[in-house]
Amino acid sequence: MDKVYDHKKVEERIYKDWEEKGYFSPEINPNGKPYSIILPPPNANAPLHFGHAMYVIEDILIRYHRMKGCKTLWLPGADHAGFETQFVFEKKLQEEGKSRFDYDRETLYKMIWDFVQGNRPIMEDQLRRLGFSLDWTRKKFTLDEDIKKIVYETFKKLYNDGFLYRDKRLVNYCTHDGTSFSDLEVIYKEKDASLYFIKYPLARGKGFITVATTRPETMLGDTAVAVNPKDKRYKELIGKFLSLPFTERQIPVVEDSAVDMEFGTGAVKITPAHDFNDFELAKRHNLQMVQVIGFDGKMNKKAGMFVGMYAKAARKAVIEEMKKKGLVEKINENYVHRIGLCYKCKNPIEPLPLEQWFVKMRPLASSAIKAIKDNKIKFYPQRHKKTILQFLENIKDWNISRQIAWGIRIPAWSCQDCKNWIVTKEEKPKQCKCGSGILKQDTDTFDTWFSSSQWPFATLMTNKKEDLKSFYPNSVMETMYDILLFWVARMIMVGIYKTGNIPFREVVLHGMVKDPLGKKMSKSKGNVVDPLEIVDKYGADAVRFALVYGTAFGNDQSLSFPKLQAMRNFTNKLWNIGRFIEMQFSLEYFKEKNLSFYSKEMDKNLLKEDQAIINATNQLIKKTTSSIDSYRFHDSAAQLYEFIWHKLADIYVEQIKERLKNGDENALIVLRHVWIMSLKLLHPFMPFITEELWNKIPRITKTELIISKWPK
Repeated sequence: MDKVYDHKKVEERIYKDWEEKGYFSPEINPNGKPYSIILPPPNANAPLHFGHAMYVIEDILIRYHRMKGCKTLWLPGADHAGFETQFVFEKKLQEEGKSRFDYDRETLYKMIWDFVQGNRPIMEDQLRRLGFSLDWTRKKFTLDEDIKKIVYETFKKLYNDGFLYRDKRLVNYCTHDGTSFSDLEVIYKEKDASLYFIKYPLARGKGFITVATTRPETMLGDTAVAVNPKDKRYKELIGKFLSLPFTERQIPVVEDSAVDMEFGTGAVKITPAHDFNDFELAKRHNLQMVQVIGFDGKMNKKAGMFVGMYAKAARKAVIEEMKKKGLVEKINENYVHRIGLCYKCKNPIEPLPLEQWFVKMRPLASSAIKAIKDNKIKFYPQRHKKTILQFLENIKDWNISRQIAWGIRIPAWSCQDCKNWIVTKEEKPKQCKCGSGILKQDTDTFDTWFSSSQWPFATLMTNKKEDLKSFYPNSVMETMYDILLFWVARMIMVGIYKTGNIPFREVVLHGMVKDPLGKKMSKSKGNVVDPLEIVDKYGADAVRFALVYGTAFGNDQSLSFPKLQAMRNFTNKLWNIGRFIEMQFSLEYFKEKNLSFYSKEMDKNLLKEDQAIINATNQLIKKTTSSIDSYRFHDSAAQLYEFIWHKLADIYVEQIKERLKNGDENALIVLRHVWIMSLKLLHPFMPFITEELWNKIPRITKTELIISKWPK
């Protein structure tokens, strides 16, 4: 053995050997109990960042169950990541002085496709470099034709079952990125603003009503002013009409118990086309909807003299004109309120009326709630069970339409004569029921989360013949807690709806890996860490072990270079132990000896120190097994580190050095046994160095693989 362990000489060679020999295939244990994990597909728009190294949790579970003899499948894949990828590609175009508007839909799609296909091999190489034992023969992509076919079928089934509808409703729209979002994709922040108190004159007689608003530019789309029926200040004005400044319209004063009498003046302007609460109130009172802000973020023709202005500029202009008319009562410039922002570009979200496809979520959520409450799906850490139940019990209908080119186009056609919509499984209908053949396909694509909500069963349905039967439901869904609601909840709902069964039995959620200063990694901050740079420096095993050591599972952690160095030192310690054992077998006394392997029958002839390390090893096996079974990976890592470095290397090896010099066979037999057990227990965590050391254990049966059997 070399004096120093060099991971660069080992890792690529070993992984290639594993893959070529088919060790990652479930067929290696064809008669074992099925155990499956579907890799949460990384976005195929950029190389992986260091947070993706947390896939190590899944690899630990997969290798552990493979060693226990399970028929184990870890299925890889990649997500086209609709809006996310188009956003990344647009930034690339901007750097080249171009725009998405320079290309037609088909050309833009093809350009993004080529961009993504060029990136996928880079991602896959990164996963290999980290030692992830994925079955690459089964890899899938969310835009594979067979996957798309299943997505179309689900859409059609939802439509046929009455769970899908098209409606013109307010949506969260980003005028910068040009698409709508679901409620979960909007982030809310408190912002400093001005609260404007503006007057609306009575249409007949003298007087006015003062309303308070942060968005005076939307007044041009007001269709009423509302007051609380219990508010005595406005009792005489209910049913009367107000003149809406800058327009020729008159708007009524209506009463509604949803109005907060304590806010502002107790009278609120109602703009159904630009406020979600106003939209609901307008439905209750049959008020019309007047849209004055366009999808480009500018005031439209209905805004009169303010047409063409961006909303923010129009706000100032409206107030200036209102001042000229004497209709501004006061302005509170120290007002703090909560606004919605696009989660990607951070620009304000504009509530806008748009025809979209919506999924009725309550029927789907009820089945998911029952499955979770009946403990058919368990959560680790358990605190996340309460979070997902709260979300499901208060769920809103899901807007699944996105106004982008990249993704799976919605298979729905509008009849240009009777305006009827026809939903198919992708194929274009020959004609509408009215007889017209003039049909136009919806230009929108599916929300990425809609297609990926079908990932657990779609990947298995489109792979080997028996995969769905063998591996569905998946044993575990392991991912970061931040997509519990975006993805996990939706997979549960859609999985039960489509298959009649839960998609997975257990949900295991890891924490976030932050930068060394404890900040979230992001490209915009410039603090993203390339996992391969860390692997090159410290080795994949050290990186993997550092991610599970010293942080309670499920909690956030910061990238720690001292911890990485400590785990690099641990790999050196392992190498030195293995080298020491090899050297003992080359000593004159042991060279020609055909030493037997440890068995319990030897216990009566062992010294106290031998029996102590055997007992400690047996306890380590039980503790490590229990810790992994209960997803306490940090406990397993701590136990293994403590045992190998201290109990084995610092204590037992020192105790038996003189005995080995004197040719004590029992000492070497026990040492080799404890080393074999240690390597097996450590293998799921540090696969490369344990594999290399396993193959260098003197006089061990070479037909036995390190993955062959988990110690008992």
